[in-house]
This record gives sequence, structure tokens and C-alpha cells, in this order.
Amino acid sequence: MNINISIEARMTSSRLPGKVLKKINNIPNLELMIHRVKKVKSVNTIIVATTTNKEDDIIVNWCLNNNINYFRGSEDNVYDRVLNAHQEFQTDIIVELTGDCPLIDPILIEGAISIYKKNKYDYVSNCLENGYPLGMAIQVYSLQTLQSISLNRELEYQDKEHVTPYLYTTGKYRIFNITPNENHFMPELSVTLDTIEDFYVIENIVKAFPSIDFTLEDIIIFAKNNPQLTNMNMNTHRKGLN
Repeated sequence: MNINISIEARMTSSRLPGKVLKKINNIPNLELMIHRVKKVKSVNTIIVATTTNKEDDIIVNWCLNNNINYFRGSEDNVYDRVLNAHQEFQTDIIVELTGDCPLIDPILIEGAISIYKKNKYDYVSNCLENGYPLGMAIQVYSLQTLQSISLNRELEYQDKEHVTPYLYTTGKYRIFNITPNENHFMPELSVTLDTIEDFYVIENIVKAFPSIDFTLEDIIIFAKNNPQLTNMNMNTHRKGLN
């Protein structure tokens, strides 16, 4: 069974342009994220799903220089980009991540994959309800399930922009949301990279540890001990699906 991770990444973010390769404590954001994601042992391939825009040539060059698989597709139709990426890499089970989550915990990814494999769910995630900090979002589903979204219907805007809402809003699929244990619960914390305030928070977290292999539990302990830092981005308005 071919289990592959895709990371959606582009350079033209409106609020923090170039954030995908912005250096966090001298490490490019994407490198930091992929270093952590590589620790997920049950995954076969990591695919950076970027766009055909010229602005994203730099992402492709970075992938080539670092021996990372990539796929180029539509910027506006993210559904097609993710679908085509996984079709090209002959994926059976998709693990969908976004490139603004540099501190994603590989233990959470491994856990989500395990739940999916041991049960008969169509879709497993940890971001359908508040609980985990922002920046830890994971979605797991099959290529066949993703294909089913567009099989008998016209894609809508939210499909193209957010890929999977049809799976968890229609009641047509067997879904499961992972809830955090007490050591992982901190919904008011954000370690997603959307704004310059987020960057300062994330960089200070990275600088606080001797290596970049710290866990979500380590992050939460640091955040609770340093509220003056993590409060910096607590009230940031987040774009996305309501």
C-alpha cells in the first residue's frame, strides 16, 4: 500500500509572501517541516505540491537541490493539484498537509495514519474541532475517496480552494476527528505561518530547543511558560473555511 504525504506550497501568499522558504533560525520553513515529516516511518514518499507559476520555480529548484519529490499544478484549483499529484505518484492513501505548518509533529501524523488503517473510515483528521494548536492539521483519506468528490458533480469554489470540505460536510462519508489528550490541548496557540507575528512566535520556539526534533508537548510547555511571546499572534484573523 502506497502511503504518500503531499505538502501544498507556493510563494505568492498575500500576507507573508515567500513564507514557504522564509528562514526560521537559518532553516528554510519547508526544510524544517520536511525534516520533521521524514520521521513518519509508514510513509513512502513526500511530495511538494506547488504551482506552475513562474514565482514557484524557486520551490522546484529547492526541491531538486534537496532531492525532494515535487508536482506542479494549478494555483487556483488546489483540488486538482492535490489529485493530480497523487495520481502521478500512484498513491493509495493520501496524507494531506499544508506548507504553513513547519512545526507539525510526526507523532500526530503517524497516529492519524494508524487510525485510518485500523478502521473503515473514509476520512480521518484532527482539525474538524478546536483542540490542537493551529499548525498541526492533518488529513488522511484514500485517492479513491478524493476522486469521488468530482466523480458525479461539478466542483464548487470551496472544493477547489480547500480540497476536502465535501468529505466532512455532506454526511456521505464515514469521518473521524482525532481529539487531543490533555498534553496536546491548547487551541488558543497558533504555530501556523501566516503572518510576520507568526514568524516571530515560531522562530522563538525553534531557538528555545537544542535540536529541531522537539514534540508538540514540548511546544505547549514552552508556550505556557512564555505567554508574552505566544500572545503575540493569538488574535490574528485566520483565513480559511468557516
